Amino acid sequence: MAVDGVSGSSNNKTATSRQTIADNFDTFLNILTTQLKNQNPLDPLDTNQFTQQLVQFTGVEQQLKTNEFLETLMLAGQNTAKSDAVSYIGKEVTSSGKTGELTNSEPVYWAYDANANAANATISIKNANGQVVYSKTGPISAGAGTFVWDGKGTDGNTQPNGVYTIDIQGADANGKAVKISTASIGVVTAVDFTGDVPVLTIGTRRVAITDVTDVRIPDVTKPKSET
Repeated sequence: MAVDGVSGSSNNKTATSRQTIADNFDTFLNILTTQLKNQNPLDPLDTNQFTQQLVQFTGVEQQLKTNEFLETLMLAGQNTAKSDAVSYIGKEVTSSGKTGELTNSEPVYWAYDANANAANATISIKNANGQVVYSKTGPISAGAGTFVWDGKGTDGNTQPNGVYTIDIQGADANGKAVKISTASIGVVTAVDFTGDVPVLTIGTRRVAITDVTDVRIPDVTKPKSET
């Protein structure tokens, strides 16, 4: 809404400026015509000054037209960006980060990318208080993969709904630490346009659209954990 308000104000200013320059131009032409009609034939007016003013008026008018055209392009770009952002609603997106939301109906999905030398990994999941509620160590394949958590803690008890954080520590065959990056996966339910960039709502999380790395139609057959 803020963008629309600014744009409307800008358009009004442009229209006002064009009306003002048009009125001034008409006044100038009337004065010029009157002076030409009443000039002394033996001492005519200097037409160079009038020519310079005509050129200046023309330059200003062209600048106003250019500004108006640029504003139109800007508005078109903003509307396109909004339409693109709205199309994310209902889509499953991957975004940089480690958080995921556990709900009654859906487990939590995280994407990861393991170093080419990765052989094993220790996965830890923490609740909002920073307590480790789930931990698992096992082999991991190098490259991209997905980890799915059903919400059950290491003790077998189901954890309450909420936002959880995953941490994956990788190691090669010799036990040397290797890098494993993680990303959050979730379905977009809303888009907020009040900031500088659209912000997607995924459950209770808010993710800037610039942090999204992948968009796809949700799959009814969710992938199994690869770790």
